[in-house]
Amino acid sequence: MYYGAIEAGGTKFVCAVSLEDLSIVERISISTTTPEATLNHVFEFFDRYPLAAMGIGSFGPIDVNVGSKTYGYVTTTPKLAWKNYDFLGAIKKRYNVPVGWTTDVNAAALGELEQGAARGLDSCLYLTVGTGIGGGAVVKGNLLEGYGHPEMGHLLLRLHEDDPFAGWCPYHGNCLEGLAAGPAIEKRFGQKAYELPVDHLAWKLEAYYLAQALMNYILILSPEKMVLGGGVMKQTQLFPLIRHELKQLMNQYVAMPDLDTFIVAPALGDNAGITGCLLLAKRANK
Repeated sequence: MYYGAIEAGGTKFVCAVSLEDLSIVERISISTTTPEATLNHVFEFFDRYPLAAMGIGSFGPIDVNVGSKTYGYVTTTPKLAWKNYDFLGAIKKRYNVPVGWTTDVNAAALGELEQGAARGLDSCLYLTVGTGIGGGAVVKGNLLEGYGHPEMGHLLLRLHEDDPFAGWCPYHGNCLEGLAAGPAIEKRFGQKAYELPVDHLAWKLEAYYLAQALMNYILILSPEKMVLGGGVMKQTQLFPLIRHELKQLMNQYVAMPDLDTFIVAPALGDNAGITGCLLLAKRANK
């Protein structure tokens, strides 16, 4: 039995095929171009395997509401070729198998819950901080979805007193993504995040904004583990700064676990998303 997985990102698609025990037998990376060109490569890869089920974690926004006429679509994405595209429909038309469908960050959260940093727990939150900011969550073993899916990167935040930057999000300006994603750091300081020294003001501001967001997630969802991934979070000096800021912001209002083990990097590294997609396929096959 083979499972197929697609971690569909705005820059690249990672596709993998695994055995029933989720051990990967083959994986490839495909540049994200137009739907037709990208999926031609996807089909060429998966056509060689008799798949029992598939799992897709997609960049978004996407429609996850099974009662919606556009369920399975990529919706208001800035990638214009993919806007209002029936992604899930195209996959189901090609492969007559069950398909699990969610966001890329929800898939990563599932991967970390079942096989990563939150293994053995019932809930976790996964936040990716890179070119954009997105978050997903698993609560009591279930992906957090409702009428739509979480858009955790667009929380409105309180500006730091030392930060005159207006934010770069075209929808909200000073939301979390507008203030703390990689492009916000570059636009504010004129350098890419990885070019800045570890003691630069950028990291103080970054920790302040991320801690505000984590405070909101904790007060609303109370997850058992918070996993922070993405390119910006590879600046590991951020983790102690975020924990410090969060402690200050919370001001002992609610009890929290030990922050050193509560706010962590992905145990699966860059494989959190594709692992979660394989788990989606396994769940879809039940």
